[in-house]
Amino acid sequence: MPLRAIAYVSEAPAGLSRTALDALVDDAARFNTVAGVTGVLLFDGGRFLQYFEGPDDGMAAVHERILQARSHHGIVELCRGRVPQRYFPFWGMRWLGVEPALIRQLSAGDWAGFARRVNDGAAVSTGLDRLLDQLAHTLPAPPAMPAAAG
Repeated sequence: MPLRAIAYVSEAPAGLSRTALDALVDDAARFNTVAGVTGVLLFDGGRFLQYFEGPDDGMAAVHERILQARSHHGIVELCRGRVPQRYFPFWGMRWLGVEPALIRQLSAGDWAGFARRVNDGAAVSTGLDRLLDQLAHTLPAPPAMPAAAG
């Protein structure tokens, strides 16, 4: 089954509380799980950058819900297209607080496509590559597996 993804930035309503954001993300995670969609939401206190992925039908339902949401405005789509795999297979949706400079940097990146591209023999880092790289440095490492009893 082909997977699709969408990345966008938008403006948060003024004064959005952490409690309201947590409730919004919990609701989105429940909806996304039913739709088979996974992803991540970055929030800098004023702007969102969201990336979500899944099958066509689930993506259509989630995308329409995002477009109709009153929890943000000024949506600017960065990219839409096929992805070769799920990058967030275990997150119905998760939000991470980030610095405003990171959302500016990521949204100004090369979002012409999700797959790594080659330009004159050199790999070009896409916006998705930069997002994944940033998350690899932001998220704690998974706990070590306990040693097997011998």
